[in-house]
Parts: sequence; C-alpha cells; structure tokens
Amino acid sequence: MIIVYAIKSEVRNWLYIGQTNNLERRLHEHNSGLNKSTKPYKPFQLIYQESFIDRNKARIAEKYYKSAAGKRKLNLLLKNHGPV
Repeated sequence: MIIVYAIKSEVRNWLYIGQTNNLERRLHEHNSGLNKSTKPYKPFQLIYQESFIDRNKARIAEKYYKSAAGKRKLNLLLKNHGPV
C-alpha cells in the first residue's frame, strides 16, 4: 500500500506532498528534521492522505497534488474541512 500525503507547516505557509509505504514513520522523519527539504519548516500537521495499491497510480496522484490545481484543491479542502 502506497500513501500519498500532504503536510502543512505549522510555522509557515508551506505545503509538502509526498508518498510513502509507512506514513507514521515518514511523519516522524519530517517532524524530527531528518528530511533536508522540510527541516526548515517543521513542525508539520497531516492535512491529507490517500492510499493506492499501485505505485504508478500513487505517483500520478502525487504529481497532481504538487501542481497548482492540486494545491488549490488541498487548500480548499483545508479551508472547508480542516486537517485530516
């Protein structure tokens, strides 16, 4: 199972979208500063997750959520419903 996820920085207006097979471990890595690209923006809050059986479909979804249209959708979900 592959999970596409979005996290939002609690200190800056910044979203990160990624994929993993272990969401709990990956969130710990982000919030512990173990990821070079997210370290300056920690701590994070999980705002979205979606599961896929196929890694290729997960990659397509990840690319979509990294696009301007995908980020607009995530921001709209966050505005209307709050974090996951």
